[in-house]
Amino acid sequence: MTATFQETLAMRAWKALDTVVDPELDQSITELGFVAALSVTPIESGGHEVHVLLRLPTYFCAPNFAYLMVADAHDAVLAVHGVKTARVELADHFASEEINAGVAAEEGFGSAFPRQGVGTDRHALEELRLTFRRKAHLACLERTCRQLVRAGWQIDALADTTIGEVPDSPERESLLRRRAELGISNGPEAPLFVESTGERVSAEQLPAKLRFAKAVRISIEGNSGLCRGLLDTRLERMAEEAQG
Repeated sequence: MTATFQETLAMRAWKALDTVVDPELDQSITELGFVAALSVTPIESGGHEVHVLLRLPTYFCAPNFAYLMVADAHDAVLAVHGVKTARVELADHFASEEINAGVAAEEGFGSAFPRQGVGTDRHALEELRLTFRRKAHLACLERTCRQLVRAGWQIDALADTTIGEVPDSPERESLLRRRAELGISNGPEAPLFVESTGERVSAEQLPAKLRFAKAVRISIEGNSGLCRGLLDTRLERMAEEAQG
């Protein structure tokens, strides 16, 4: 295989990493700057190995989140045609050794962190992913409803509002993506305010559910702001060190 092929494979692997999304920030790991390096190496038996170096915002990012990012990056790269093996390495993290070994062995998060009390297979990883997606859906739902209330909608009327009645906006588009991830209908007649399971929320339950969704949204936004700031600081420091 030529160097050009390797370069093309590297581009396709990078594009695959574009599909790996931080479940709370709703941005890909490439956009967020989590991918520190990517290289392609031929394998004597045929095919290529792709090595990806990931670096998260802080040394103390939650291990379940870190494991999810590494596992999803591994699966995305391995699915690229021409990639025989994928080696995704998390650097500068307190649990990088356990996470890297667990993902390389294709074990679940629980195998790498048995004291966390979760399953040890891929199903457990999917449950972990689902937890993040449900939180993100709540945050997007609250943003969309907040926008409607500011436009004059009554809170109790939101229980009968359908997706088709919600005006186009970035908040609506983000909510539609989150609903699709959870398998919730996005048809025009589908109710707007639903649980993460797709079950409609009654008018009586809605105010309390909206308050809870607001708390989740504030928590996510606070965490994301902190992470972005810490990541920028880390990248700036690394650039300064590289310059001497």
